[in-house]
Amino acid sequence: MNLQNLISASITFSYDDADIGSKFSKFWSWFWPLALAFIWKLVVVLVIFFVGKKLINLLLKLVKKGFEKTKVEEGVSGFIGSVLNVILYFLLVMIIANVVGIATTSAVALVGSVGLTVGMALQGSLSNFAGGVLILVLKPFVVGDYVVAQGLEGTVTKIDLFYTTILTTDNRTVVMPNGALSNGNIVNVTHEPVRRLDLIVPIGYGDDIRQVKAILLGIADHHAERILQDRDIAVMVGDFGDDAVEIAFRVWVKKEDYWALRSDLLEDIKYTFDEQHITIPFHQLDVFMKTN
Repeated sequence: MNLQNLISASITFSYDDADIGSKFSKFWSWFWPLALAFIWKLVVVLVIFFVGKKLINLLLKLVKKGFEKTKVEEGVSGFIGSVLNVILYFLLVMIIANVVGIATTSAVALVGSVGLTVGMALQGSLSNFAGGVLILVLKPFVVGDYVVAQGLEGTVTKIDLFYTTILTTDNRTVVMPNGALSNGNIVNVTHEPVRRLDLIVPIGYGDDIRQVKAILLGIADHHAERILQDRDIAVMVGDFGDDAVEIAFRVWVKKEDYWALRSDLLEDIKYTFDEQHITIPFHQLDVFMKTN
């Protein structure tokens, strides 16, 4: 290779090297700000994620402790905790997406429309679920209580998130939807440890009211071991009926003694009235036939 060719190659090399350096400089001036912005956003996203995760865990722990203090059923607390966990992480993802610059309007609208569709399709089930949560949280009754609701009565044997099961006195199992149950009147017969036992005792208009009151007080003394003595025992005229004078007989008993004592009192009243010749009137119709 002669001297002229060497000089030409050297000039060509120098020109190419300078061109590459210029292109690299332009690329670097374009890439470096983008890289810095990406690194900054990545740092911000990581900080938001880890701080948000810590806050979510802290909030879930506080909710869990609140459930434990209020003695909420384990199934309800677990379900609510899971739903709250999903909602909070969804909100965290939406916040991160907004920071990155991703539009979340369409995603929120999609989630809303899906939720509305599912809610419309499962309206009855969601109503029962909400009723079950209210029953398990507020506890108007618990398993073992005797309740009167929706025209039925019996002992509660099971409370689920969607249905409550009661056992009637004639041994029938009734499954009641919690939605209707939570929106209606509920009479919890056995919630309190003591109950008032009310009896209406009819007597004839010709019978001595003072004698009847003494007889009923004597019957109450006969069952003193099951009648609470620290509560008033009431014997009074309740009303004047069409066929009888109605005597109100009221005593207080423990809830577990209610039905047995009621039966025993009625039996003793009948036998004692028969012995003392006290009339227990009953509806009757007198027909008079007139002949010419």
